Amino acid sequence: MHPPSTGVSKSGGSDHAGTTRTCPTFDGELDALHRRIDPDRHDTIYVVGDAHGCIDELQDLLAELQPAEDDLVLFVGDLVRKGPDGRAVLDLVRSSPNMLSVRGNNEQKFIDGEVPADRFDDVFGYLESMPAAASFGDSLVVHAGIDPRRALSEQSLHDLLETRAVPPENGYDGPFWFESYEGPPRVFFGHTVLSEPFATEWAVGLDTGCVHGRELTAYDCSAREFVRVPARKTYQHRDQAEIVDPWAWADR
Repeated sequence: MHPPSTGVSKSGGSDHAGTTRTCPTFDGELDALHRRIDPDRHDTIYVVGDAHGCIDELQDLLAELQPAEDDLVLFVGDLVRKGPDGRAVLDLVRSSPNMLSVRGNNEQKFIDGEVPADRFDDVFGYLESMPAAASFGDSLVVHAGIDPRRALSEQSLHDLLETRAVPPENGYDGPFWFESYEGPPRVFFGHTVLSEPFATEWAVGLDTGCVHGRELTAYDCSAREFVRVPARKTYQHRDQAEIVDPWAWADR
C-alpha cells in the first residue's frame, strides 16, 4: 500500500487479541445471506465505511489504498442514497472483481419497495444478491451491528441492518450496541455516524459521515490502521447530536 498523501490521515487501531479462531455462523434466513470469504485468497482486505453515493471521495480513497487484484475491498453497505451519485458507486463496486459490499438499510429500502428504485431497475437483481453479512476468519462485516443481548444464531436481518442503541428505541441517545458487545466475532460496521473511526478488540466502527461533509474511512486489516480521506463538500446536513463520539461510553 502506498503511504497517504496530504489530506489523508492514518491512525492505528487495536489488534484483535482473541486467541480462539471462531468462524461466524448464522441460522435460517441469514445463513443464506451470509458470504464466507477465504482470507488466504487475498493479500490484504480493506473494509470501507458508508459511501452514500460519494463517488469522488470513494475514488480518492481508492487512490490511497491502491488495491491490487489479489486484495479485497469490502464495503459495509449504504453505497446508495443521500449523496450525489449512488448509481456510480454501485456500478463501480459491482463491476470490480476485487470489491464486494454487504447490503445496508438503504439498499434494503429499494429491495422492499419502500423507496422508488427508478435508477436501479436494471440492477435490481444485484441489489437482491447483496449479502447481509460477510465474514473472513473470525471477523464479521455487517451494516449496522448485532444485538449483544442475543447469540449470533438468533440475530435477524433487521438487527444486522438497523441496530444502533440497546434498547433500539433509544436511537442516538444510546447506549450503543458496541458498548456492551463482547465477541467473538469481531464486528466491522457502519450505519451509526461517528466523530472518528474506532477499533476495539471486538468492534470496528467505520461510518465517519462522508455524506455529511466529514470523512470516508477504510480499515486496512493487514496494517491494522485506518485510512481516511476528507469529504469534498457537505451533501446532507446532520445535526451534531446525531454524530457519536465512539469513546464517550468509556466515561459512562
